[in-house]
Amino acid sequence: MSQTTFIHGFHAVIAKLRHQPQAILEIFVAAERHDARVRDLLKHAELQAIRVVPVDAGRLEGMAGGGRRHQGVVARVSSEARRVTLDDVLDTLEEPPFLLILDGVQDPHNLGACLRVADAVGAHAVVAPKDRAAGLTQTAIKVASGAAESVPYVTVTNLARTLRELRERGVWIIGADAAAETDLYTAEWPRATAWVLGAEGDGLRRLTRETCDQLLTVPMLGSVQSLNVSVAAGVCLYEARRRFRFQVSEDR
Repeated sequence: MSQTTFIHGFHAVIAKLRHQPQAILEIFVAAERHDARVRDLLKHAELQAIRVVPVDAGRLEGMAGGGRRHQGVVARVSSEARRVTLDDVLDTLEEPPFLLILDGVQDPHNLGACLRVADAVGAHAVVAPKDRAAGLTQTAIKVASGAAESVPYVTVTNLARTLRELRERGVWIIGADAAAETDLYTAEWPRATAWVLGAEGDGLRRLTRETCDQLLTVPMLGSVQSLNVSVAAGVCLYEARRRFRFQVSEDR
């Protein structure tokens, strides 16, 4: 028998439902939710003959790991079919994309911490290259503390090409670079963004840096020269979320 796991939140569940429905074993929804987004989910589940079970909030919280942002929907899925593409995620969004991209982050602890940050700030996905990057190992999943199930982790063959494709879709690419002339707090950017961070010490690779629309630095006022990548991700993503705090989706 295949192993199963839970994913939660509308972005993760709907992306799986639309693009990999065979992986979903059943869906649980909050019994009190009857809004348009739930109705849309129910319609797609019915088309795929997937059972939907109304449950109380306590049961959803238990399946989602307790206290996590499940948004009233949790799906039990086969853990053998976790893969999701960036198009899967982007095609389900009802708001401008908000992405975290990791360039050369090879430590699974850092990946797990970045997933946790991405979940906390409401990012739609974390993207990384297939090669020279940490995979979604048990260590990364454990450090993520549930975020590996709520935030899609997308791996791509060619990161520079993916960045160019995102630009073609109207997503502004911002690279965090210690050598940038403009700092995070004085810069301006549009809402649809992908934030690119490199490994601590190495930073962004040359081609990645050249593909960005904008390079920004996090001000360093002490004696250390850099931040851990997950800390830097938290600083950048929370500042981005703060800029558009009045435009956050009601489902968050």
